[in-house]
Amino acid sequence: MENKEINKKKPTFFWSLFPIITMILLLGVGYAIIGLSAEVLMLVASVIAGIVALGHGYTWEDIIDTIVQKLTKTMPAILVLIVVGFLIGTWMIGGTIPMMIYYGLKVINPNFLILTAFLVTSITSVCTGTSWGSAGTVGVAIMGVAIAMGAPLAIVAGAVVSGAYFGDKLSPLSDTTNLAPIAAGSELYEHIAHMLWTTGPGFIICCIVYTAVGFSQDPGSVSSPESVALVLASIDELFRINIFMIIPVIIVLYGSLRKKPALPIMLFSSGIAILNSVIFQGFTLQQSFDASINGFRLEMFSGVNVASLGSDMATLLQRGGMKSMLGTVLIAFCAYGFAGTLAVTGSLETIMESLTRKVKSRQGIIGSTILATITTVFVTSNGQISLLLPGEMFSKTYIKNGLHPKNLSRTLEDSATVIEPITPWTAAGVYMAGTLGVATIQYLPWAVLNYTGVIFAMIWAITGIGVPKIRKGDKCYAEHVILNEAV
Repeated sequence: MENKEINKKKPTFFWSLFPIITMILLLGVGYAIIGLSAEVLMLVASVIAGIVALGHGYTWEDIIDTIVQKLTKTMPAILVLIVVGFLIGTWMIGGTIPMMIYYGLKVINPNFLILTAFLVTSITSVCTGTSWGSAGTVGVAIMGVAIAMGAPLAIVAGAVVSGAYFGDKLSPLSDTTNLAPIAAGSELYEHIAHMLWTTGPGFIICCIVYTAVGFSQDPGSVSSPESVALVLASIDELFRINIFMIIPVIIVLYGSLRKKPALPIMLFSSGIAILNSVIFQGFTLQQSFDASINGFRLEMFSGVNVASLGSDMATLLQRGGMKSMLGTVLIAFCAYGFAGTLAVTGSLETIMESLTRKVKSRQGIIGSTILATITTVFVTSNGQISLLLPGEMFSKTYIKNGLHPKNLSRTLEDSATVIEPITPWTAAGVYMAGTLGVATIQYLPWAVLNYTGVIFAMIWAITGIGVPKIRKGDKCYAEHVILNEAV
């Protein structure tokens, strides 16, 4: 056993970086350009990372054990992902999502649809602290309205993602908002206030862009009164809409606000939706269970000529079910397989150490943090790891160079929390694509808030505006002095 441990070597910077560069090239060329399967490409990258690990003395048992550890930590998120499919299926057959679509079509002005999508999901995510929940509930309803109106789905989906992650960055209920200051050594509410330097301008830009794009659309192409009236009439004919349809939404929002465990709350909400489907919509329990597993289908209505409803209604209503999330789960497993194979050798730590060794200037430190954090997102496909690992690696660098830790916590969120959902192979990226029905690459340009944070982070780093230094009286001042005396 001792000989096996002695033979294990930590890879050099080149061999640490090699599997990552290979993965980026495979996905960048194979997936984004040629259109090859991302899952297979991730497996190829995992094989290459495994060969590097074996060449440095690590065994197959070491690799598989690390992969299992990664997947074990990820299982709660994967379970939530599967239950979201269950939730959408039950909300559909129970009439909850049709109700939101129905009233959304009645009150939303087509010119303000994109801006409304952004603002509504922003408010929901700030109140609940959950980007996935906001996109999976309010976001799904808004996408239904967009489909019915014939609005550009990629733009609307981008606005939904922007709004969902506005709250994920700023809400004290958000796990990432709490995790970033823990990783960086700052305080929660000073971190939230400091986030406004980058998120505030991004919010304003989003409002301007989404308003301008909304008014640039030809009203005739965005919304046909006849088609909207047909959708309204069809929903009115198919579903019995009443106040009980909103109860499943209230349950999820209440659970999020009270920070209750996500899975029980979502399952309870789904249970109420199933009762609604049986009591008010006239479906059988068998049909409700079928919708929760396989998704809702228009054929479930008895005595209705489905063909007469048109393809728009099928696109609008046929969705959800646990099976609809299996593709998302598969790519998550492949991504974490690569992350586990890379982690066994400590390659990521080697790269981080090389990045921080010679960085001295303010813009160099913040720029290196952004680069390292985005790299971690690309490699691990996990936003939480991408906050914690760079936070640990850079915390002393910031303090030693006199930069307040809240600069680090802000930069971590600007380059991890919001970058994850616009990266196609991450769990957040595939979740948003699967939930909203728009490919990550398609909504990426319109998820404005998700990349303006990095832009403003570098602007403030270069100018020095909004990048406070450590002062006497700060908790980290003593550590700053000690680190500089040790040099």
